[in-house]
Amino acid sequence: MIDKPSEQRPEHPDFWCKRFGAGMTPWDAGKVPAAFADFIARQATPLNTLIPGCGSAWEARHLAEAGWPVTALDFSPTAIANARQRLSDVAVDLRCADFFTFEASRPYALIYERAFLCALPRKLWHDWGRRVAELLPSGGLLAGYFFFCEQPKGPPFGILPTALDELLNPHFTALEDRAVDDSIPVFSGRERWQVWQRR
Repeated sequence: MIDKPSEQRPEHPDFWCKRFGAGMTPWDAGKVPAAFADFIARQATPLNTLIPGCGSAWEARHLAEAGWPVTALDFSPTAIANARQRLSDVAVDLRCADFFTFEASRPYALIYERAFLCALPRKLWHDWGRRVAELLPSGGLLAGYFFFCEQPKGPPFGILPTALDELLNPHFTALEDRAVDDSIPVFSGRERWQVWQRR
């Protein structure tokens, strides 16, 4: 069996470089989503935050402007170039690196999820669950948006709630789960805001 070209494989940076380069980014809301902004406003102190698959980095800018330490990560050089323009005047640790292998310079208290897990082929989901558990100490938070549906073709790849539970329950406790009313069309009616705490 012949492998698909790299620009047709979402586990490869070329796939995303092609889309960012052509401006084909239907997952990009072009703004900070409401549940995220509300969650940030509710925190008593800034949390050292990691945003994997940061894309255009709207949320990274929001955190930096609020004085939060934030690392925005993407393995697509084109995505990083786009994010760099948006973040040129704020303090963000912007890195072109692979989420599964990069070395964190200090512990994170929060990992923010938006359109990253659903961008990953299902064969990488268990690695994702293991990695978020590795990167967060006890008490650390995984917060964000999860795309719930039976959609095997993607991206976005839909996940069922039971499958997400299987990935996270070994190391996390669910704290929040609520509907989202400001989803962009590609996720509309099928995403939920959730917060999980590392045990």
